[in-house]
Amino acid sequence: MFDFSWFSQPDAWAALLTLTLLEIVLGIDNIVFISILVDRLPPEQRPKGRTFGLGLAMITRLCLLATISWIMSLKAVLFSIPIHPLFWNTFPYAAEHQGQLGISGKGLILLAGGFFLIWKATKEIHHKLEDHEESMINSKAATFGAILVQIAIIDIVFSLDSVITAAGMADHLSVMALAVVISVGVMMFAARPIGDFVSKHPSVKMLALAFLILIGTALIAEGFHFEIPKGYIYFAMAFSLGVEMLNLKIRARELARH
Repeated sequence: MFDFSWFSQPDAWAALLTLTLLEIVLGIDNIVFISILVDRLPPEQRPKGRTFGLGLAMITRLCLLATISWIMSLKAVLFSIPIHPLFWNTFPYAAEHQGQLGISGKGLILLAGGFFLIWKATKEIHHKLEDHEESMINSKAATFGAILVQIAIIDIVFSLDSVITAAGMADHLSVMALAVVISVGVMMFAARPIGDFVSKHPSVKMLALAFLILIGTALIAEGFHFEIPKGYIYFAMAFSLGVEMLNLKIRARELARH
């Protein structure tokens, strides 16, 4: 199944490097989600939770790569939703298909994943706004198994676009698989400092939860063929994070003065 004849092909190595970097970028939202979920676990279980979570992400992507032909078939339309002409400007896909908005298997997965992300992030924000005692009770209710199940569910959604992107960029399955393994390895090193940083700063965690709502909304939009350019989303996230870093620096300076 794995063909390594590409070792002597410079274009294959270029594809490997590009795909690895892209997988790391696409995996940032996965790290944020895992970090927030793992934060609900007792401190001694968090490192294991991150490792298992990212391990599940790697296994999921490799399994999806092994069934890449089936994954690509998910683009086939399963059923259509009629859209009124007044809304054709909102849904260009419907305008191109006689007012019918086609829903594919991939679309259903993206819709389910988007709603799950929005629900989970909203629930976490609600917990943060509750009093301390109730939040402690809620955090104790989070078991290691339950956290892993939630990570596994969302890993499928995050991996879907990643695998389809990989299939479009590389011709060899071994190149795709190697890119996934390398990117997850890099993310495993980055997950702990990112997770600790998010856990240490409540305002950053709230911002991360807002990012998940943004990503969930983008997934739902994509499920309805309304694609928001990912560059816009990543720019908005980077800009917001940059502003928050400045706020943290100002707060730290003020605390040092007092």
